[in-house]
Amino acid sequence: MALRLGDTAPDFTAETTEGTINFHEWLGDSWGVLFSHPKDYTPVCTTELGYMAKIKPEFDKRNVKIVGLSVDPLDKHEGWSKDIEETQGAAPNYPLISDPDKKVADLYDMIHPNASDTATVRSVFVIGPDKKVKLSITYPQSTGRNFDEILRVIDSLQLTAKHKVSTPVNWKSGEDVIIIPAVSDEEAKEKYPDGWKTVKPYLRLVPQPK
Repeated sequence: MALRLGDTAPDFTAETTEGTINFHEWLGDSWGVLFSHPKDYTPVCTTELGYMAKIKPEFDKRNVKIVGLSVDPLDKHEGWSKDIEETQGAAPNYPLISDPDKKVADLYDMIHPNASDTATVRSVFVIGPDKKVKLSITYPQSTGRNFDEILRVIDSLQLTAKHKVSTPVNWKSGEDVIIIPAVSDEEAKEKYPDGWKTVKPYLRLVPQPK
């Protein structure tokens, strides 16, 4: 059964390139990104893992832990990591789960039989400190992911978790946000004494809260 937004992310114990992890315990009070790869030594995944290593400091700044997953065994992960460093300029600096029995892949519905009955699709899950699924995106095997977009969504998720706002189309951190309809004008006056821009009664724009 597919995981839905708001569901508790399944816990698991797995072997990784950085040792055994118990997923919920490993996450602790952090946010998390779990992303899967069809298999090791594949071209698109090679570019993805290298890019993720380069931008890991951006995830660190946001208190987000990264973990990848492939159905191949650990020794293949280790050899592949050398190829990634050679071709992409950075080796994975986050754990890669070895999931040869597809236990984690099945828990997270990462295998779509009509695409492939053995390889995992390119799944991305963003998980909050409460262990709830905040975002899930599924890409086909042929299309590399946009991890800058994942960062953008995390910025929105972390902002809207603290403030009664939502973010408009193509929003980036620092831009105006939307006061949610559940907040009355009276309540908004208390929260935003400098005012806001009313485009429509249901569309009120305000500078991003600090």
